[in-house]
Amino acid sequence: MAASLTTFTLWRFPTTAERAWAFVEMGLARPRLMTQRGLVFWKLVGAGAGAGFALRPDWSRYGLVAVWRDASAAEEFFARATLVARYRAHSDEEWTVRLTATHAKGAWSGEQPFTPSENTARADGGPVAVITRATLRWRRLAAFWSAVPSTSAALERAPGLCASVGIGEIPYLRQATFSLWRDDAALRDFAYRDPVHREVIRRTRDEGWYAEELFARFRVVGSAGSWHGRDPLKASVVQ
Repeated sequence: MAASLTTFTLWRFPTTAERAWAFVEMGLARPRLMTQRGLVFWKLVGAGAGAGFALRPDWSRYGLVAVWRDASAAEEFFARATLVARYRAHSDEEWTVRLTATHAKGAWSGEQPFTPSENTARADGGPVAVITRATLRWRRLAAFWSAVPSTSAALERAPGLCASVGIGEIPYLRQATFSLWRDDAALRDFAYRDPVHREVIRRTRDEGWYAEELFARFRVVGSAGSWHGRDPLKASVVQ
């Protein structure tokens, strides 16, 4: 499956009532998304408290990962969809980043949604984004979560990291991360040179932590809105 555009949207809900609404909407929004024109893959996700995976949920943030048949379908959704209007009415902050895949391997719910197009150039020289996702094996949950504090700390201190968040469909079992980097060089330095990250990657392979996993890298096309009061993409450009 080839798609021209991926979007990642993160909303923040300020009050207990709004957070309860967002939690319930994780189920109620599904029928609307199933019938959305031009939407070829989607996942509603919750967020963790911190930059990466986290045992403690952040009940104030919820997100949508979406893959669109074309850019016009995404534009129509964010401009006119009743679902988006409802989310905006209940949230006090929204950030959406538009992405095109440059590399992807693995599967998400049995499919590979982020198929790079043949004419997609590498993202060297500009901001890049990464989505990682895994379904954890039950017998490896303790090993995975015991490694989370050190890997999350390594991610937070990584040079060139502009923003990151742990996201998930099912707490503790189906986990993902979204991260935004200043450029491809900063991403490679963390992926291949950070000793903590390298050790955890080795253990995931040797010990078979995941029943399913996916890695996807993207060229960043643009963004709108704010995350913690700023657009991290615009901040990355001026660094």
